[in-house]
Amino acid sequence: MDWDKLRIFHAVADAGSLTHAGDTLHLSQSAVSRQIRALEESLNTTLFRRHARGLLLTEQGELLFEATRTMSKRLDATAARIRDSEDEVFGELRVTTTTGFGTLWLAPRLPRLFELYPNLKIDLMLEERLLDLPMREADVAIRMKEPSQSDLIRRRLMTTRISFFASKNYIKKHGQPKTTDDLVDHRLIVQNPNSPQVRAGAEFIQPFLANQTALLNVNNYFGIMQSVIYDVGIGALPDYITADSPDLVNVLPEATSAEIPVYLAFVEELRHSKRVCAFRDFVLNELSAFKKKVAQDG
Repeated sequence: MDWDKLRIFHAVADAGSLTHAGDTLHLSQSAVSRQIRALEESLNTTLFRRHARGLLLTEQGELLFEATRTMSKRLDATAARIRDSEDEVFGELRVTTTTGFGTLWLAPRLPRLFELYPNLKIDLMLEERLLDLPMREADVAIRMKEPSQSDLIRRRLMTTRISFFASKNYIKKHGQPKTTDDLVDHRLIVQNPNSPQVRAGAEFIQPFLANQTALLNVNNYFGIMQSVIYDVGIGALPDYITADSPDLVNVLPEATSAEIPVYLAFVEELRHSKRVCAFRDFVLNELSAFKKKVAQDG
């Protein structure tokens, strides 16, 4: 198959429009259309069908788009490795992690990373969905469980637990629970049971919900954290927030979840990427300083 035609097909499939693909490729709509027709003729099949919302892939088109998407991601990875042959750490690094860890722990530390590497560009993707590293949806992941893919390099960073936190102002106004039974007298702020979350966190909070009358469900830990800061109630939060949040109090230290491992992972082919190595070493150094601070404060 002709590489140029495949490149044009991929752009059309990705955009869902001949016009938008043409704009991306700097080609006229008629030129794009001719290339698509020629590709369909060479394959003796129909790749697109027209719809009011634009062009939709046929079953055969879906198969080809999956192949071109894989090719594109592999080419991106190869280009990244070629660029990383230089001594300087520069270019884009796509990092994915959870909304909670990304906003509450990683983002506040990024200024120090940019001081070290001012030409580094970070694309920080915060979501609970696990992005596919082998498919190049991201370069580096920080995950709250060990990755299952065998072709990933992984490093266990630390462990965390979920506990109950409240602001000092909230405790002053409403008092501090002495036992877990006292939680029924307070509004709990927890992860929405329908939102993606680690099993240890879900199992920890479930027993406290049966008799709870005042409740706020939030779909990520950043929202829970903000609600706790503004005295809405008592929130179930990971303990990695404690060192950076002196105004929050662990109100029931004996009530805690099972350990949750935190892993950093990336694909084997990026093992020698200077951007990946720089980010990995930065996270490890920050974690070392973080653990020392926790030990001193404890």
